Amino acid sequence: MTKITLVTGAASSGKSEWAESLAKKQAQQVVYIATAQKIASDAEWMEKIKIHQQRRPKSWQCLEVPFDLPKAVDKCHSNQLILIDSLGTWVANFIEKNDIIWEQQVEQLLDSLINSNNKIILVAEETGWGIIPAYELGRLFRNRLGSLTRQIGQRADEVFLVVAGYAVDISKIGVSLND
Repeated sequence: MTKITLVTGAASSGKSEWAESLAKKQAQQVVYIATAQKIASDAEWMEKIKIHQQRRPKSWQCLEVPFDLPKAVDKCHSNQLILIDSLGTWVANFIEKNDIIWEQQVEQLLDSLINSNNKIILVAEETGWGIIPAYELGRLFRNRLGSLTRQIGQRADEVFLVVAGYAVDISKIGVSLND
């Protein structure tokens, strides 16, 4: 049984849609955990959230959890499939917290994922394939997200890379650095 699935890819590559299609194929109630914070003054961001909301089946339970993701995972019933979208947004929500607080959050999340009896699908943005950010917070975001994605990827049963609307199961064709 696949327990943890990581879906990663670039912005607007189709990673959320792929994760949603994986969830729809399961015969379980879906709990969709949205990590985004609504910012009413950002029309573009609000439109993106609206598109995601309209695409999801009405039968899915949606939780808005910008910070306490480990607790949200822990509270789900074992017969539910958890879809978390997205890790990049969750990282951004903690970007101004110091390294100690951040590492505690990562450790708690990894523990929650490993100890959960749920099937879990996580969506993560790929960063660092372009220029090095010119500012400190940009580099911190890139490094934190890259490290988190790698740690989850090493624990995942499946890892999909979505590029230009195509999903590739890299857990089948790739070689883990931990092997």
